[in-house]
Amino acid sequence: MKTTPYGLGALLLTLLALPAQTPAFAAADPTPVGARHRHTALEISTFLTSFYGHHGPSAHDRAQRVSQQLKEKQAHTPGSDVLLCAQKEPRNEPRDIVVGPVTVAQSAGVGWATVTTHWGAGQRDTFTAYVRLDSRPIKLDDVICAG
Repeated sequence: MKTTPYGLGALLLTLLALPAQTPAFAAADPTPVGARHRHTALEISTFLTSFYGHHGPSAHDRAQRVSQQLKEKQAHTPGSDVLLCAQKEPRNEPRDIVVGPVTVAQSAGVGWATVTTHWGAGQRDTFTAYVRLDSRPIKLDDVICAG
């Protein structure tokens, strides 16, 4: 029996085209099925809107719904509120907060949205809030201030 070189290539292409959830591949994947969930844009939007509310995150949210990386960033900048991109003193809170549309980059494993804070005298600021798609539970991973 003669084997053509194309036979193996065709078999490989067929195997690669199979969905990853087929029993043969699922059994070989050590990652638990529940851990494979990645947050959607809607889930991230809901989280950020809840997290920021209208006047900023609560003490509970700051303690429980923020990544360790962001907590360390806050610890290294004690004069600033890194979650709102604002100075801590004088202690004031925004009059309103608006979370913009969420962008999800599956290949980077992150989603983000522009957040706009409205302050007194018509002032407003913007920053970008980031969430890792695989965070369990969902947490704010980083904040980058606009300027």
